[in-house]
Amino acid sequence: MTLLRLYPPPAQACSLEGLYLDTPLAHATPDAPVVYSNFVTSLDGRVAVENHEGHDEVPASVANRHDWRLYQELAARADALLIGGRYFRQLAKGHAQAALPVADEPAFGDLLEWRRDRGSRPQPDVVVLSNTLDFPLPGSLIEQGRRVLIFVARSLITAERRDRLVAQGAEVIGLDSEPDAASVTHELDVRQVVRRLGERGYRRIYSVAGPYSLHSLLRHGVVDTLFVTQRLSLIGGERYQGLLEGPSLASPVGFSLASLYYQEAVDGGAGQLFARYDRRSCGDATSR
Repeated sequence: MTLLRLYPPPAQACSLEGLYLDTPLAHATPDAPVVYSNFVTSLDGRVAVENHEGHDEVPASVANRHDWRLYQELAARADALLIGGRYFRQLAKGHAQAALPVADEPAFGDLLEWRRDRGSRPQPDVVVLSNTLDFPLPGSLIEQGRRVLIFVARSLITAERRDRLVAQGAEVIGLDSEPDAASVTHELDVRQVVRRLGERGYRRIYSVAGPYSLHSLLRHGVVDTLFVTQRLSLIGGERYQGLLEGPSLASPVGFSLASLYYQEAVDGGAGQLFARYDRRSCGDATSR
């Protein structure tokens, strides 16, 4: 599949496959692993809509196999995937969209080989941010040889739930938390999570969580790069769910456009843009 690179100039044609395998990521150190995330949106900025069962899902008119390919490529680059416990509750009920990448399908065999050639583990490990520890852990994750690290506020750990998850093969890590004035919950300081991961040797962390998790990552200043696929169609909807969900950030988090690609048509429908944004560090109060 051919794309047109619009930025940086000069404009030129390029291949979609391998696009995000080749793109450089920020230099990681043990104190500051690289954290990146990825979303696909409609032209009116919707990343999810409510289906007839009342569950949020990526709109069928927005999701597509080309974006899915790049999603898998970003996972292939990762040492660990960052996800919320809510995903596993949805998965157990049959509401989650897909298993965690890299997908074990022939179409993505080259990505698994790419990891092997670079001495990476067959699959990225899984890092879970939880408020409750109240979710089932799929046995397939451990069977795939993944480590599963679950971070939770120390004050919210119960022995029963911790022991259940440990028995399933996970490691439960308690951290200090921040009281949330707007609720009775305690929010993890994700800077501690990223720091702990760096100490364990993780250098590239791919957040595949949703808009609320992105809000927490941005608020704590730990997102380095954001990849956004924008399908060039307007879809509307009764309830708006955008790229970022949560209260207003104390100060805006600035990003710079690093690359932009255009795909003219997708399976006979609207085209799409593939953008990469890097967080600005100079004068950004949220920078690490």
